Amino acid sequence: MSRSHTSITKNILKNRLCQIIVNQKYKEKKFKIPIHLALGHETIATAVSEIMSQNDNLILTHRNIAYNLARLGSIKPILAEYFLEKGGLMDGKLGSMNLANPDRGIVYSSSILGNNFAVAIGIAMAHDLHRTGGITIVLGGDGSIEEGSFHESLLMLKSLKLPALVIIENNEWSMSTKINERRHTINLQKFCSAYEIEYAKLEGNNPFSYIETLEFCKKSSLDTKSPICIEVMVTTLGDWTMETPEFPKGKFINYHAGPTPSVDVTHGLEPLRKTNEDPVYVLGQLIDDTNLTQLKNEVRMECNDFL
Repeated sequence: MSRSHTSITKNILKNRLCQIIVNQKYKEKKFKIPIHLALGHETIATAVSEIMSQNDNLILTHRNIAYNLARLGSIKPILAEYFLEKGGLMDGKLGSMNLANPDRGIVYSSSILGNNFAVAIGIAMAHDLHRTGGITIVLGGDGSIEEGSFHESLLMLKSLKLPALVIIENNEWSMSTKINERRHTINLQKFCSAYEIEYAKLEGNNPFSYIETLEFCKKSSLDTKSPICIEVMVTTLGDWTMETPEFPKGKFINYHAGPTPSVDVTHGLEPLRKTNEDPVYVLGQLIDDTNLTQLKNEVRMECNDFL
């Protein structure tokens, strides 16, 4: 593997193991704050981190753990932040849902659905006015595209000729309800076409193709001074079944927040799902077994103090 492929693979593996560590401590009731894990989101988080330059800014949502881990590469300051300790990433003042890291380009995380799109406009304007050469990258979930702020922000970014990457993580769920059970399908590509905004779609969790596409979109957005909307299909892992009198054979519970009982540290770095929905499984299809095993061992050693 090339040096860059090694670091990308290792970032995804460490992201997964760190989240499993957080989940384990969450199950042990060691946190006083709500945390939204992002098991299954490791590939897009790592890919976004890989394309970011020094002047770029990243604006996140309440489910920001994978991105903070990808940008920082370490769990210790994040754990301390979750414990609300003075030595945490932001001195224990932001906790989880609003966690930022300006030193690594994460300038804002919002716990309000769709709020961060409007904030991204201001940051994109600042880049344009000060001619920093940087780009604004803003995240949202599939539920956020129902918000008026999403459409108003796309229109304003386009009208003001501001470069930006608007990334929508689509896991096809709204908390515990499948999107298609709650509302009619929204064709994001058609909305983008209506605003004359370029659209791209990512699926399959191949980190190297994700990075290639994101790099192309970033350059295109900066060159054309226009936002680009990228829809990435993700599966938020950690679902479980719960037996109740009404569902004696078990009711499917999709993971949304809190600890997931179906995942613990014994899973280590083995796939949680043996399909392309799981980034760790995909790495097993892309990377030689010997190299992958070596990288897994390195990640375990680096995280050993927290296991």
